[in-house]
Amino acid sequence: MNAAGQVRAVIDAVLPAVEGGRFAVKRIAGEPLEVEAHCFADGHDVLRARLLWRAEDEQAWREAEMRPLGNDVWRAAFTPESIGRYRYTVAAWADRFATWRHDFERREDPADQAVAILAGAELAAQAAARAKGADAKKLAEWASALRAAKGTENVRSAALDASMAELAARYPDRTFETRWPVEMPLTVDRERARYSTWYELFPRSASDTPGRHGTFADVEKRLAYVAELGFDVLYLPPIHPIGRERRKGRNNAQRAAPDDVGSPWAIGAKEGGHKAIHPALGTAEDFRRLVKSAAKHGLEIALDIAYQCAPDHPYVKAHPEWFRKRPDGDIQYAENPPKKYQDIYPFDFESEDWKALWAELKSVLDHWIGEGVKIFRVDNPHTKAFPFWEWAIAEVQRAHPDVIFLAEAFTRPKVMHRLAKLGYTQSYTYFAWRNSKHELTEYFSELAQGPGREYFRPNVWPNTPDILTEALQIGGRAVFMQRIALAATLAASYGIYGPAYELMEHQPREPGSEEYLDSEKYQLRHWDLARADSLRGYIAALNRIRRDNPALQADRSLIFHRTDNDQLLAYSKQTADGANQIVCVVNLNPHHAHSGWVELDLGALGIGPDLPYQMHDLLSGARYLWTGARNFVQLDPQRSPAHVFRVRRRLHREQDFDYFL
Repeated sequence: MNAAGQVRAVIDAVLPAVEGGRFAVKRIAGEPLEVEAHCFADGHDVLRARLLWRAEDEQAWREAEMRPLGNDVWRAAFTPESIGRYRYTVAAWADRFATWRHDFERREDPADQAVAILAGAELAAQAAARAKGADAKKLAEWASALRAAKGTENVRSAALDASMAELAARYPDRTFETRWPVEMPLTVDRERARYSTWYELFPRSASDTPGRHGTFADVEKRLAYVAELGFDVLYLPPIHPIGRERRKGRNNAQRAAPDDVGSPWAIGAKEGGHKAIHPALGTAEDFRRLVKSAAKHGLEIALDIAYQCAPDHPYVKAHPEWFRKRPDGDIQYAENPPKKYQDIYPFDFESEDWKALWAELKSVLDHWIGEGVKIFRVDNPHTKAFPFWEWAIAEVQRAHPDVIFLAEAFTRPKVMHRLAKLGYTQSYTYFAWRNSKHELTEYFSELAQGPGREYFRPNVWPNTPDILTEALQIGGRAVFMQRIALAATLAASYGIYGPAYELMEHQPREPGSEEYLDSEKYQLRHWDLARADSLRGYIAALNRIRRDNPALQADRSLIFHRTDNDQLLAYSKQTADGANQIVCVVNLNPHHAHSGWVELDLGALGIGPDLPYQMHDLLSGARYLWTGARNFVQLDPQRSPAHVFRVRRRLHREQDFDYFL
């Protein structure tokens, strides 16, 4: 027998939890984490519960009292102010003093009160023994006052002194407390993990001169353009030497011509591997200068990490044991039948030498962090061993908690979610293939409100160098405007592959393919950024709206509103205090104008049913006065496929003028 038999409080759930605390919940520095616990005890004693939390490298716990919500549910919150890794848990106990005071309030018989006040005096004396300094003295004096009040008219007022009860509650007897057995992990990231706007470009195509290989210096000249568009992350595909053996030609031709530049994802040649820079792009010093110049424009450089090798990568010769061999003795190239990638060798994570392989791959991350990179977009992480990612990301972020990892994994949902649980900061999504009202509503409701919201941060892309959807191929200018309006307002983080997007590149390699014709993955391209039909102004407007409206910088508040036309999608986001509210209505048909009635959930927006409110279209500048839930909307996609409204409330009326916030 031991003291465990005297523990009466029960905790049977602590939320949020990812697989019972196996993986970390994610938050942003300065963002509260609200914790609920299901706590109860036998009998009628008063229960108390506290939320405990600490930074992972701290020993002492900080505590917050939990408040009961009813039905044995308790809640409290804490706000981690710094990035890093934290732990939290819950403690609960049957509180003898709180029970005594609760029962005393209900006692009416003077004789009963006379006995009970002595019990209270003993509890006050015990609290005094646990307290220190002035608090100990006050509690000891109160214990004496309770004994002296026995049999007097002051017995009730002395026992129920609110200020002394509050003081005693600070020093509870927790001898028989129960504690949730799991220290729940929490990862706290910087704000860019929640809200970011990505622009992808190939440095080798950044030259102003057609046919000339671009350099980091050319990318520097492009920084002002990217910043003017309103992006804050400039993502570069692999910048390493490109293999010459089995190099792919234009449009993924199996044989390359002598002047073909190859795929940047076929990494490694005699000039070096994953820690080297393609000589045509510049030097390491040139790259460091680019990183610094980008920061001056409010941009961070994100670098592609692709753990795979060209046949002539130095690893292949130095460490053949890191690769899988075919029965004929050749190293197995990457394939996903019927697709074949003869110019790429994948690593074998079942290698006997896996520890050395892991260490070397992590050292690649360490190298580029040393060069100033704090954001990595990881190519096909789902084709590498899950335990490696859990280890590598944790090791990197313990030393550099500001590093962000984006998982480029267009694969099965459970696999994508597993990568997020393992530590990936953000994740690609299925947005590119979600087109109908039902598809978009169902998918983004799941992302914003489903259990994955505790760890899965979506980053939505309407296009990538690998993805030219059928919608973009056939929808014309209107669909490019529609898809980026959806991306920029449905998700706090989104990106585009440019300049292909703003210049509306839409020709597939062949019918039924999502590959671009004359894909930049295999050849140099020259882009006319000054083209009159460019969407640069529209994109800049959307990104300016995102910067100016905090409601669009998070995902949790997203809700959808009813429309009577399936071609009209309506949804809103708002800040926690409701001070910033955005309502979007998008015409999902790029070919025809559509109209209908939008029925807003006024309760969710905190708007009275009969009060007028102004809808300020931040794209066009137009203002509309709406009243009630149902209001009429018409959108012509050839002009603009979307309204992005800011809701402005009436402050007061002066003569014939309304004033709105």
